[in-house]
Amino acid sequence: MSETVVELSNVWKVFGDRADETIAETIQRPLSKQEALDEFGTVIGVRDASFDVKRGEIFCIMGLSGSGKSTLVRHVNRLIEPSAGSIRVLGQDVSAMNKTELREMRARDIGMVFQHMALMPHRSVRENVAYPLEIRKIPKSKRWAISDYALGLVDLTGYEDRLPRELSGGMQQRVGIARALASDPEILLMDEPFSALDPLIRLQLQDQFKALVRDLNKSTLFITHDLDEAIRIGHRIAIMKDGVIVQIGTPEEIVTQPADDYVREFVQGISRLKLVRAHTIMEPLGGANTKDLANAVRVDGQKDLDFLIDISIGSEDPLVVTENGKEVGLISKTTLLRGIQGGK
Repeated sequence: MSETVVELSNVWKVFGDRADETIAETIQRPLSKQEALDEFGTVIGVRDASFDVKRGEIFCIMGLSGSGKSTLVRHVNRLIEPSAGSIRVLGQDVSAMNKTELREMRARDIGMVFQHMALMPHRSVRENVAYPLEIRKIPKSKRWAISDYALGLVDLTGYEDRLPRELSGGMQQRVGIARALASDPEILLMDEPFSALDPLIRLQLQDQFKALVRDLNKSTLFITHDLDEAIRIGHRIAIMKDGVIVQIGTPEEIVTQPADDYVREFVQGISRLKLVRAHTIMEPLGGANTKDLANAVRVDGQKDLDFLIDISIGSEDPLVVTENGKEVGLISKTTLLRGIQGGK
C-alpha cells in the first residue's frame, strides 16, 4: 500500500456567502462553529482537512452526527465543491475537471454506496446492478455478464431475477455493493452502508466487505459513526469533530495513543486484546542478557495481547520479543497487565 490514489490537502467547506472571510479569520484565530455562525452567518462543515488514501487501503472516517465526515467524503467525487484546498484522485486535480471529465471519472473510477441504497423497486436485482453500465450504453449481453459476475462476488448468485422487495436488508445492501463494483472502479466511497442493519448481519457484511476489498485490491473511504466498525475493518482511521480531523492513525495507534480527551472517551470502551501488539507494550532490552532467559518463550512483535496472555500463563519468565529474528524487547507479567489496562 504505497501508491496514493486519493489526496486531500487543506480542504475547507464553509456554507454561506462569506466563506472566504470565515476561512481567513479562522486561520488567524481559531473560530468555533458557533463563533463563525454568530460573526459571519456561515457554517463550517470541514476545516483544513488533509489526508491520503493508499491503493488497497480501507481508510475509515469516523465521527458523530454533524462532525463533517459525510461532507468531507463527498468532496472526493465533487458532489460538493470545496471552499478552499485541493483534491486529487488518481493523480488528477478533481477541481479542474470539466463536466464531461467529472462524469467520466464518477462512472469509471469511483463507486459509491450509501446507507439507503435506493434500489429501483420495479427492476430485478440484475437490472439494478447493471444500471450504471446501461447509462454508459454498454451492450446488454455484456452488462448482464458483468452484473452476474458482480453478484457472484457478494454471494448473490441465484438471486439475479428477484425484485429488491424479495430480499432481506442485508442482501439489498450487497446488491448496492455489487452495483458499485460492476463498473470495476479504482475507489469505493462507502457512506455508513451497514448502519441500518441488525448487529449480526452487520458483522457478517463487514467481514465479507473487508475480504472483498482485499481480494480485489480496491481503495476505500468508509464513513461510519461506530468506532467498533472502524477498528474492525479499517487499516487507518480519521476521527472528526466539528469539521476537524482530530487524529489519524491505525486502530492500534488510536486506541493506545489517543490525541486528546475527545478521542480518549471514544476508545475507553474498546477491547485492547486483539488490537495491541507485543512491540507496542514491550520494554527495551537495555542491558538485559537474554542468555539468562534461554527457556523463556520468544514471541513475534506482531502478536496481540490475547495471544500473549495465553503464552504467559504457563511461565514466570518474561516473554522475549523478536522482530525479523532479532531479540528486541521484554514483556514481564507487570508489563502485560499494564498493556491490558491501557497504562493505568
